[in-house]
Amino acid sequence: MRSAHTAPPSRPAAPSVRRVTGWLTRRPDRLTDEDRAGRAALLARSPALATTGRLVRDFAEIMVDRRGNDLNAWIGRTRREGSPALRSFAAGLVRDLDAVTAGLTLPHSSGAVEGHVNRIKMLKRQMYGRANFDLLHKRVIHAG
Repeated sequence: MRSAHTAPPSRPAAPSVRRVTGWLTRRPDRLTDEDRAGRAALLARSPALATTGRLVRDFAEIMVDRRGNDLNAWIGRTRREGSPALRSFAAGLVRDLDAVTAGLTLPHSSGAVEGHVNRIKMLKRQMYGRANFDLLHKRVIHAG
């Protein structure tokens, strides 16, 4: 006769990479209570992930608050404490540090220029093989 055997308690499924990424990149006050609890439990189990989360949040604050002058200190902390992926990201920032710092400090934006370039490219794609340069020129000048 077989004895009654109870199954071990099931563990909750591990969160997906996408969900964890969302927990780390979204502002904590914009997470649901369930997501906040999952994030807290995960970060408590993984000090390395907690460090990554803190560095990601600090970089996001530098971007949002336009504190480009704090970038060097963040890069230094990332080189000492960050994951290989974050250290690689920081190395990429260093390669063009002056431009990145200016972009995170100055109020200027190239958004308007990028919009015009995008519009011209769209018109060029629409006109490809249909007409000559004179008609394309007229459309670019008069479509703005």
